[in-house]
Amino acid sequence: MAIEGKETAPLTGLRVLDLADEKASFCSRLLADMGAYVIKVERPGGDASRRIGPFWGKRPEADKSLFFWYNNAGKLGITLNLESMEGWGIFLRLTGRTDVVVETFPPGYLEKIGLNYEVLMEKNPRIILASVTGFGQTGPYRGYKSCDIVASASGGQMYVCGTPDTSPLCPYGQQSYYAASLFAAVGILIALHERNKSGRGQHLDVSLQESVAATLEHVMVRYFSENALSERKGNIHWTGSASLLPCKDGYIFITFNREWETLVELLDSEGMTCDLGEERWKEEDYRRQHAGHIIEVLTCWTMTHTRAELFELGQMMHFPWAPVNSPEEVFRSPQLRARNFFFPVNHPEAGTSFLYPGPPYRYGGSSWKMRKRAPLPGEDNLSIYQGELGISPEKLARLSSTGII
Repeated sequence: MAIEGKETAPLTGLRVLDLADEKASFCSRLLADMGAYVIKVERPGGDASRRIGPFWGKRPEADKSLFFWYNNAGKLGITLNLESMEGWGIFLRLTGRTDVVVETFPPGYLEKIGLNYEVLMEKNPRIILASVTGFGQTGPYRGYKSCDIVASASGGQMYVCGTPDTSPLCPYGQQSYYAASLFAAVGILIALHERNKSGRGQHLDVSLQESVAATLEHVMVRYFSENALSERKGNIHWTGSASLLPCKDGYIFITFNREWETLVELLDSEGMTCDLGEERWKEEDYRRQHAGHIIEVLTCWTMTHTRAELFELGQMMHFPWAPVNSPEEVFRSPQLRARNFFFPVNHPEAGTSFLYPGPPYRYGGSSWKMRKRAPLPGEDNLSIYQGELGISPEKLARLSSTGII
């Protein structure tokens, strides 16, 4: 993305080389969203992440991956064989004019092909290298294979997902990849701030496992403070003070501890209090110990209402209640529509445009628009190699025919 009036974009002028696969392509997407000039560097023929579904038209073709489109929107795209001598030299030329490199290769790979951080620093002392791997650059697991499921399991996230009477569940989507990408993007911004003072770049080491472990909030806090292992709670909040409950038309998130007396009065007004008006239920500890019964009574009540009724009722009473929306309902949300969260991105090769989710933030006084859709494999080879590096058309033809670009 870019802000209209390009000079006002927060990262205008920042140049990024993106060597990342699905584990961190969202990191450089975030930088592109903020105005950075991001070049996606893929192997000749295109990155393997182009084969990750779902696909537009439900046809598994490399240029129709919705996953790739979303994570690589706003970037330019070139192809380059880093393991060839000429490709190695071209990449070093690119790094000489680059601020940030994002990569997800196994630890030791860049050193093996002669492109480790020390080599990049010799070419450009101000360069920042962000490496996102399964377990980090050091430690006994540094060479272990990983993916989103491995990170979720090894980072402790999966252990607390699910219900008490079932095995652990993997969270929906590739949460570890997005967590790592967010941490990497924040780390890059901090490194850029430090570079403004020191004049030198640095190597960021981001681990998928650690990114997951860093988001466990109360799970790790309770372990350190109480030596307690959190259990899987299913639909119930870990505090035992809130839950997802069924309604006439779906599910609603209901809190029921802090606002107890008001809630009891509300139930009583509809004749559905059951025994919750008795004195014993006024004790918070007692309610927490018998949350199951409270949920049974509340379920009888919520089943007589729609989500919209309860959502509006909760908001009127300043309770943090919320309906569980389907993807279609999220898309049609009047709040998101009013804020223009979804916006069209043109795909000329498809002859149409597609709606994309926008950035979840706004910069005061600036209007955002998408720069471009995700690049096709090698789409910007000519403009980058010839226009920026001055490589002749004849040499480009040879590099292409020999599989170097």
